Amino acid sequence: MKGNNIQIFLVKFRNEISFHEIPLFRGAVLNALGDEAELLYHNHTGESTFRYSYPLIQYKRIQKKAAIFCIGEGVDAIGQFLAAQEFDLHLGERLVQLSIETVYPKRNLVQTWDSTFRYHLRNWLALNSENYQKYKELDEMSARISFLENILIGNLLSFAKGMKIDIQNQIVCKLLSMDEPRITTVKGVKMMAFDVEFKSNLSLPDYMGLGKHVSIGYGTIVRAYNTENNHKE
Repeated sequence: MKGNNIQIFLVKFRNEISFHEIPLFRGAVLNALGDEAELLYHNHTGESTFRYSYPLIQYKRIQKKAAIFCIGEGVDAIGQFLAAQEFDLHLGERLVQLSIETVYPKRNLVQTWDSTFRYHLRNWLALNSENYQKYKELDEMSARISFLENILIGNLLSFAKGMKIDIQNQIVCKLLSMDEPRITTVKGVKMMAFDVEFKSNLSLPDYMGLGKHVSIGYGTIVRAYNTENNHKE
């Protein structure tokens, strides 16, 4: 059951933001860093090209407050922002003076186990335009659930590949519950967002993202026993 011990760093601020302000928060941090911004902060390599890999720095809303989640090499990059000590940011028309509330440095073992873990996954953007049509054409709920389970396994494999984690055993994933999906607009595109609970034999860090647009707060997971206290939106 070979896995990887992944470095995690979570910074939570005292400032409350709305979920829809997360992209503004991300943009404000990048703007504050200017030319000094690390590639890891925005998945951009210059000259209109992008890093097509798992985002190592993700902007979140945790307990209604702004937060930045860093994983792997993204942990080293966060020091650049904290060292800048320039925490006056513009979120649209709103000036926000960021104040750090807590920091959580830790390491998380990512590997498959004989047992399973229960997770809550919120605002999960599972479907692109192609598989959205396939999902809508499925009449039976059981078929839709199986379809989403396969997508979720794909998301987990993409995460592992992006983090260069060696997963030697089969990943097991089963949806336990699902709220009624809702339509959300991301960068002008309407997408279907899911809130689900699932179990998997893969151990995962709290607050990491799965699916599409995880860099701006979508698809955030928390292990079930932490959800009530630590993941209020």
